[in-house]
Amino acid sequence: MAHPPIRRFRYIIYLTDILLLSVTAFGGPQVHLMMMIERLVRKRRYITEEELLELQALCSVLPGPSSTQTVTAIGLKIGGQPLAYLTLIVWSLPAMILMTLAAIGIHYLERNSISLQFTKFVGPMAVAFLMYGASSIAKKVIHNTQGWSFLVIATILAYMYPSPYMTPVLIVSGGVAASLNFKKHEKMERGPIRILWRPIIFWISVLIAAAIVGKVTNSLPVRLFENFYRNGSLVFGGGQVLVPILYNEFVEFKHYLTDQEFLAGMALTQVVPGPVFSIATFVGSISLQSAGITGQIVGGFVATAGIFLPGTFFIFFAYPFWDQLKRYRGIRASLEGIHAASCGLTIAAAISLFQPMMSSTQPMLTVIATILVLTFSKVPSYIIIVAGLVLGLVF
Repeated sequence: MAHPPIRRFRYIIYLTDILLLSVTAFGGPQVHLMMMIERLVRKRRYITEEELLELQALCSVLPGPSSTQTVTAIGLKIGGQPLAYLTLIVWSLPAMILMTLAAIGIHYLERNSISLQFTKFVGPMAVAFLMYGASSIAKKVIHNTQGWSFLVIATILAYMYPSPYMTPVLIVSGGVAASLNFKKHEKMERGPIRILWRPIIFWISVLIAAAIVGKVTNSLPVRLFENFYRNGSLVFGGGQVLVPILYNEFVEFKHYLTDQEFLAGMALTQVVPGPVFSIATFVGSISLQSAGITGQIVGGFVATAGIFLPGTFFIFFAYPFWDQLKRYRGIRASLEGIHAASCGLTIAAAISLFQPMMSSTQPMLTVIATILVLTFSKVPSYIIIVAGLVLGLVF
């Protein structure tokens, strides 16, 4: 057993590695996973590659940001809950700071009547990223007629009824409907499941407390925290699925942001390293822009805390008994419906965002060109967005 000072030093090195990942990990969960394998497995040997892939598989089927949950789970495995919380903070902090600063910058430009026309290529590019992401995810997680049927139904309903309440209805309905076909899955030997309910009790307690305090006080920061906490509890499938949920609630339903502001935030998530869920930081910060810079900082913080905490509680809850839970056929079968519904939500958001662009040539061509570049080249996403900003400044 390691001597405590040696263990603490190892934890500091580990957190330093997480910080280096957080400022260099551009792209989505797939890119993040490869970088984790390189630094955390091959270089540092905190865990084996098999253990990392198992953790990543667990996080991919839980609500929340999969990359963030994966690094948090690694911290939980090697140092318990204190190190897990520190891991979450170190991993999310750089992106939170950068996206809050970006939101403050955009508000400054708008307040001083400085045109955001330089982002005219970036908005359509963000829509193209959403379309491409939805297509890529669907090809990976949908393998039969049932799954495609769920996707089509979810797309139509989400497009026709753009309400934040439609998200949990579609996700839960998809999971329940798919679980009825559990018999097609292979039986696995099952053992006793020992469940520690404390993380789930804490998760529910925070959700209820935030909802009550927000209702009683009518405080916008508290209500924002509750909004993001609720959304963070329902997102299956990563950042591409979070985008339509936030768009429906904060742009179409509550009108806290304009289409242009939201598209700018979407594009910036491709430029900023770290978790893709940092789009929530941007949305939260813009939502409190009427309260000045202090309000925007508060908005970015409560949004970040709200979107990341549920996934952390789910990891604390599921990690100890995941090996036994995944042996149940109903659980494995439900994931197909959940993923299909999530893809449908993403496609519906892409359609809603793309619709206003169909009447103009430049946005249409930008969307098409970006999709072609993403499909037939390996150009990193942040390079594409930077190129879009340069084009906007030149033209």
